[in-house]
Amino acid sequence: MKKIISVLAAIVLIAPFTRIRADAAISGISAVSAVVIEAETGTVLYSKNMDEQRAMASTTKIMTAILTIEAGDLDREFTVDSYAIMVEGTSMGLREGDRVSRRDLLYGILLPSGNDAANAAAVSVSGSMSAFVKKMNAKAAALGLKNTHFATPSGLDAEGHYTTAYDLAMLAAYAMKNPIFREAVSCQYKEVEFGNPPYKRTLYNSNKMLKQYEGAIGIKTGFTDNARRCLVSAAQRDGVELIAVTLNAPDDWNDHKKMLDYGFTQVTAYDADTGCSAKVSVAGTGKEVGVYADKATISLTSSQRQRLERRILLPQIVYNDVQKGDKLGSIEFVLDGKTVKSVPLYAADSVESEKNGLSLWSRFLRFFGIYV
Repeated sequence: MKKIISVLAAIVLIAPFTRIRADAAISGISAVSAVVIEAETGTVLYSKNMDEQRAMASTTKIMTAILTIEAGDLDREFTVDSYAIMVEGTSMGLREGDRVSRRDLLYGILLPSGNDAANAAAVSVSGSMSAFVKKMNAKAAALGLKNTHFATPSGLDAEGHYTTAYDLAMLAAYAMKNPIFREAVSCQYKEVEFGNPPYKRTLYNSNKMLKQYEGAIGIKTGFTDNARRCLVSAAQRDGVELIAVTLNAPDDWNDHKKMLDYGFTQVTAYDADTGCSAKVSVAGTGKEVGVYADKATISLTSSQRQRLERRILLPQIVYNDVQKGDKLGSIEFVLDGKTVKSVPLYAADSVESEKNGLSLWSRFLRFFGIYV
């Protein structure tokens, strides 16, 4: 098992995305606002009014779902809040007195886009919808979504409820890193169990991209009278993952096909150089331990590949036993001053340190899990 050894070293701030604006003409895009990004680096491959604030309808539920997942306790069954589920619009079919788990609510949120499911999850996680909305906005701030503000867990039209195509792409990229979320949005249908008493029924995904586009893997549809048709989609081809967003798009399915097709012509998944001959000294032993990294790829445009830099972050000495597979450092791939990928470096062998030879200060640091 690969464990992590803490390293007291220079702190490196890693930006979640490298924002390289690349406006390009794709004919016939109906959306008022749109963007396509490469999911890992955040490279903007196509944009149209991507920073204009707009209502986002049920694509809101990306945030609702990820907060529900991160709250944990997904399989505990509870009785839904009767007020929360009294809501207009799309529904997973919850009724007063129904018992359900957060996991099944998650599918109700993401597949049929249940407003009842979103509200029930919000109350389950935070005690009230208003408290959950505060949590949504706190998360948005933490993710750097500077042009986003939430007013409802469901995405129904409300004053002060808006985002941008770019912010929504950022949120989607974050959510797609979560394996539970990722599995849920890729389902065309899912059997769940709820009711009073609970019984099984099947929920179907409203995202037609899963059937219509090669490599589609999610993620969320949306519509209200104010926001009009909204869509966030993700697709994979040849090791490249893209995320597309449209807001107010009368022809969103075709918009996304064109945008993703274009995006895949702009980016290639290259093998990352993960070789490393550096060694780390193990205190008190007179020995050094080599390191290795797993194979990795990084998706770049041709011009980005020429600008990519590689940095190795490793301590000179570790004051602790080293077991094969311990994380000792990382290889950082840097583009235009921003780290776009980090690949862990693991110990190639096991070495026991001389703990009795540690200074008082080193033993104090080691007590708190800090190793120089």
